[in-house]
Amino acid sequence: MLFTIIASVIYLFIIAWLGFIGFRRTKNARDYMLAGRQIHPLVMALSYGATFISTSAIVGFGGNAGIFGMSLLWLTFLNIFVGVFIAFVFFGKRTRKMGHNTDAHTFPELLGVRFQSRFLQGFSALVIFLFMPLYAAGVLKGGVGFLATQFNIGFDVALFFFTLIMALYVAMGGLKGVMYADAFQGSIMFLGMAFLLVFVYIKLGGVTAGNLALTRLFDDASVREQTAKLAAGGFQGWTRMPVFGSPYWWTVVSSIVMGVGVGVLAQPQLVVRFMTVKSNRELNRAVASGGVFIFMMTGVAFVVGALSNVLFFQETGKVALGAAGGGDNIIPLFLKQFLPGWYGTIFLLTLLAAAMSTLSSLYHTVGTSIGRDFIEKSLGVKGNSLVITKIGVLAAILVSALLAYVGNRLEVDIGVIVQSTSIFFGLCAAMFLPAYVGALYFPRLSRKAAVTSVAGGFFASFIWIFFIHAKNAATIGLCMALTGKAHLLADTGLAVLSQVDAVFVTLPLSTLLLIVTGLLTSSDLDPKHVEKCFNGVR
Repeated sequence: MLFTIIASVIYLFIIAWLGFIGFRRTKNARDYMLAGRQIHPLVMALSYGATFISTSAIVGFGGNAGIFGMSLLWLTFLNIFVGVFIAFVFFGKRTRKMGHNTDAHTFPELLGVRFQSRFLQGFSALVIFLFMPLYAAGVLKGGVGFLATQFNIGFDVALFFFTLIMALYVAMGGLKGVMYADAFQGSIMFLGMAFLLVFVYIKLGGVTAGNLALTRLFDDASVREQTAKLAAGGFQGWTRMPVFGSPYWWTVVSSIVMGVGVGVLAQPQLVVRFMTVKSNRELNRAVASGGVFIFMMTGVAFVVGALSNVLFFQETGKVALGAAGGGDNIIPLFLKQFLPGWYGTIFLLTLLAAAMSTLSSLYHTVGTSIGRDFIEKSLGVKGNSLVITKIGVLAAILVSALLAYVGNRLEVDIGVIVQSTSIFFGLCAAMFLPAYVGALYFPRLSRKAAVTSVAGGFFASFIWIFFIHAKNAATIGLCMALTGKAHLLADTGLAVLSQVDAVFVTLPLSTLLLIVTGLLTSSDLDPKHVEKCFNGVR
């Protein structure tokens, strides 16, 4: 325990020092919001990866791999192909150049300035301010839950101290401090996860032996009995996809794989990273390191989460879900029960790094959205935008802490962490992705088309998430409170649609709105402004 405390103090000291460096080098709004547009490509890649991969991926989705198995590796594939290759090559370069041309400091500002729409900037910022704390709460819950398990303290106590540390760290250094710390934290995450993968396979007798044991586990009569409820929903074992079209197939494919795998392209906290480098060369150099980092983070978490069933069954006679009592508890309990005590400290630092790197970026994004985008730019209120932004950061921290506190008391089979992440990623995909693509690739696209797509994507997502999707609606409880039904399709012939994640419906809808409105309306933007936006964009 003494070693853990000393290592944690050293880690926090380094983070504080990096935050202080960021504070000393932050002279203006551009430094605070965009790190002066002079970030090194390796720092940018590690920051992008560390922001992308959080305790949500390691604890939440890793725990869900303990339930659904290696089918989640499809998400790893999308994370690398879509979240890194497509994002950097087809979105990053154009975003970087257009951000420079328009002097945009945030993602909502990029959309607002590109389409000359204060409404678009303000509405996007307001949605980010209201809904990003939901995602942050999931990340916070994952980190705090492991801290509580590791130090044998109450969740509420760990939540209080971790929230206090985050408040002091994020508000001080701006994006420079955040990205410096991200690079350091990303390095810790990479080494910690690499050791975890090697250790688990050695413990299972090698890669082949471990995977065969996991495949054969589902043949055991006791395991069949324990997983009867899962099997009724379409589960076929930890090395096979669920039955096509079954409830669990829809959960894995639509909510987890597609919702998060596609939604990454329109994440405001990730898009802004593209605007922090000075040339496309930096983005090209960041692709390889970013891809390897994402592979090690998500791939290891999903493989280890699935393999945990073998060790739990050998030790306790129960599969992971039965032993841990919930998806969010699988990884923390697995690490505490099966790995050497000294590694608990290493993984503690890994999860601290994952949580703090993502949370700092989320809080920074929320603060800039409410401060610069909504209050200063959309409402036109003049004042010290940095002060307003920091107030927004603190508000986001408090709200997410409250949501994490409430979420810790909910009993959800696939885990609050995964639900909150998939909800926010799906919302961003439906609301922002079509307009974002239009902003980068179609100079003649009208303002009306972008506004219609963004607003339509949001309202369609809100209705589907809160009132139609069975798991989300039941967890949130608003539909039950207003209508007395768990979801609007309950007890109807369309109940099967309640298993379909929102992104499968709302993203095509917002895309259709963009295309139809774009075809029916002529460009309503200043031609010189459009020419300026696209100058050098390719």
